Amino acid sequence: MHSPANAQRPYRSLNFVQKLGLFSEHWTPKVIAEMNDYQFKISKLQGEFVWHSHPDTDETFIVLEGQLHIDFRDGRVSIASGEMFVVPKGVEHKPWSEQEVKLLLIEPKGVLNTGDQGGERTAQNDVWI
Repeated sequence: MHSPANAQRPYRSLNFVQKLGLFSEHWTPKVIAEMNDYQFKISKLQGEFVWHSHPDTDETFIVLEGQLHIDFRDGRVSIASGEMFVVPKGVEHKPWSEQEVKLLLIEPKGVLNTGDQGGERTAQNDVWI
């Protein structure tokens, strides 16, 4: 694990609850760790997001708290606390939730939250917390 925050203490664990307590905004993933070329990002979601896809990479959603729904053009998956789902690369999807969801995303460094869609919902990338 490597990050600017723990460069002096490489054996310090990360606490999801503590990290999630550092921000309140929705749909703005924050990087908490890197492994090789992958980033681990925490985020809070509520309401509907935009239809988008990631043409070059899969995207992993791990729900820490709440229930996340992901719509696809041909169906839907619901992911509860303690569950995960991998959206295959190139598959158009739209995450949403009725209540706030806290989750961990795993994806390659440089992936934008809106994928190929862009627009006003695109969060600043590579923000560490």
